[in-house]
Amino acid sequence: MNSTFTKILRIILGLGLLFFGMSKLVNFNFMPTHIYTGDAAIFIDSLSNTGYILKVIGTFEVLIGLLLVFNKWVSFALILLAPISVNIFLFHLFMDTPGLVLALVVIVLNAILIYKHWKVYRPLFL
Repeated sequence: MNSTFTKILRIILGLGLLFFGMSKLVNFNFMPTHIYTGDAAIFIDSLSNTGYILKVIGTFEVLIGLLLVFNKWVSFALILLAPISVNIFLFHLFMDTPGLVLALVVIVLNAILIYKHWKVYRPLFL
């Protein structure tokens, strides 16, 4: 569970979540703004217009990223991330295919890390 491979994947995923979560919470000038078109633009605009949902998602991404980077409650963080990563993947699969590669990276890293921590989750399925 704590192999070098697992540590590297955990830190990469955690740093990515920190970066993208912070970009939802504060306006970073070093990150170019992605321009969505079509259904993706309508969807993102409606989420943005709620005034809170993107901030909640960004907060969860930052929290999960911190837990992964600092190796605290990793199994809990990975389970919290599972529905978020599935939604990221589905959004890019159906509405914004240029971001699909990054979405695949997030979901694959999450799946690998859940697999590496499977003994913690096993009692849930008995």
